[in-house]
Amino acid sequence: MIEAVAFDVGETLIKDDRGWNSWADWLGVPRHTLSALVGAVVAQGRDNADAIRLARPGISIDAEHRAREAAGHGERLDENDLYPDVRPALSALREAGLRVVVAGNQSVRAGELLRSLGLPADVIATSAEWGVAKPDPAFFARVIALTDIAPERTLYVGDHPHNDIAPAASAGLRTAHLRRGPYGHFWADGPEAAAADWRIDSLAELPALLAP
Repeated sequence: MIEAVAFDVGETLIKDDRGWNSWADWLGVPRHTLSALVGAVVAQGRDNADAIRLARPGISIDAEHRAREAAGHGERLDENDLYPDVRPALSALREAGLRVVVAGNQSVRAGELLRSLGLPADVIATSAEWGVAKPDPAFFARVIALTDIAPERTLYVGDHPHNDIAPAASAGLRTAHLRRGPYGHFWADGPEAAAADWRIDSLAELPALLAP
C-alpha cells in the first residue's frame, strides 16, 4: 500500500519549454537549434546540459546562470509552466490521504519559485538546497527522510529512467515511469523504464492506480 508519493520536477510537473527557449535566446542561437541539440544528447544518454556546451563550447554553465540572473533573465516559473494534470492529480492524492512530496534536480531559485505556486504538496525541496543530486543514492535517502514513510510504501514518479527510476528502486522506493518529455519518450522502452512498478502516460492515472 502506497502512503506517500514523491515527484520529480522537470518534465514531470513542469514543462521545460520556457527554460530552453530562454537559454537559446541568451546564447544567441535559434531555438530550434538548441532544441535539436537537446534531442541529440538525450538520444546519446547524456546530460541535457551538454546541449548548452555544444552550442557554446567552453561555457561555464554556473557562471552563465549568475550572469543571466544579474541581467534579469534568470529562472521563471508560473502557472503556465505546469502540465495541466499536475494540480488535479496532486490534489486527488492528498485528498486520498497520501503524503505528497516534490523533490527534483533543480536550483535553489527553482525551489523558491515552485513553493510560490502554492502546489498541493506537503513539502517541496530541490537538489541544490540539499547539496546532492540524482542519481546519487544520498538524494533518495533525503527523499525517504522527507516523506517520513517507509520506502516500500513510497512511490517516486519521474520521466528519466536513469536519474529517477533506477536509483529510486535501488533505494527501496516503488517507482512510476512517466512517458513525458525527451527522456520519458526516447527511453520509454529501455530496461530501466520497463523495471518500474507502474508505467503511465499522465499523472491523472495515479489516484486510481494507488487506490487501496
